Amino acid sequence: MDDTPELPQPVKAELDMLARRYKRAGGLGMQVLNVIGVTAESLIDRLPKELRGRLDRATEVALAAGMRTAHGSRGMLKDQPDWLNSAFTTAMGAAGGFGGLPTAMAEIPVTTMVLLRIIEGVAAEHGFDTESENVQFDVIQVFAAAGPLGRGEGADLGFLTSRMALSGGTVRAMITRVAPRFATVLGQKLAAQTVPVLGAMAGAATNYAFTSYYNEMAHVHFGLRRLAIEADLPHDDLVEHLRVRIERPRVKAA
Repeated sequence: MDDTPELPQPVKAELDMLARRYKRAGGLGMQVLNVIGVTAESLIDRLPKELRGRLDRATEVALAAGMRTAHGSRGMLKDQPDWLNSAFTTAMGAAGGFGGLPTAMAEIPVTTMVLLRIIEGVAAEHGFDTESENVQFDVIQVFAAAGPLGRGEGADLGFLTSRMALSGGTVRAMITRVAPRFATVLGQKLAAQTVPVLGAMAGAATNYAFTSYYNEMAHVHFGLRRLAIEADLPHDDLVEHLRVRIERPRVKAA
């Protein structure tokens, strides 16, 4: 859809800004993590249908519980600046990745809650009532989806699948791929001892990338909804205008 004369200039400027945010969200870090996420999802897809169904239901329950906790925390702790959110989730990722699967399993729900709280904070920043069930549903939708364009880009539940993929054997595989000579010279024992360090680095990098991603995508999601209300334009039309801008080569991440 091309821009039409009746689309006000302020709306065009806002859409350009949202397109830049969308591009920035899909930077190199997320592209690498999407490969990891797709690998994890392919493993999950090979699970028996009944087990996959149980996993999906368990994820839904976990997200709902995380959303309740995130929302409940608003009465005790105000929204934090972006740099502090990133620093906290990065530290959590390092701690969770250092101990492998046991510590990751304990850390991931906490980080998930923090990410949901960050997204809800963005909703509030755009003027939405976080007490509304519709807004809380949108928060979960931002966390679970690839973005307002509805394209499957490997980000569907990408945080959860990527963090699980970085546990245990995957980190060992990273050693042999990234530094095969190192593993050969120092032997398997020393390479195994390096796993906690690499696990911490991988967990920290993953959390940092996803924190930035969800922050940007939340601004795109709720920015579009706010713009639709303020400009009195159909939301679906604005999504199409955004799609055109994102697909233009000249729209680059700032």
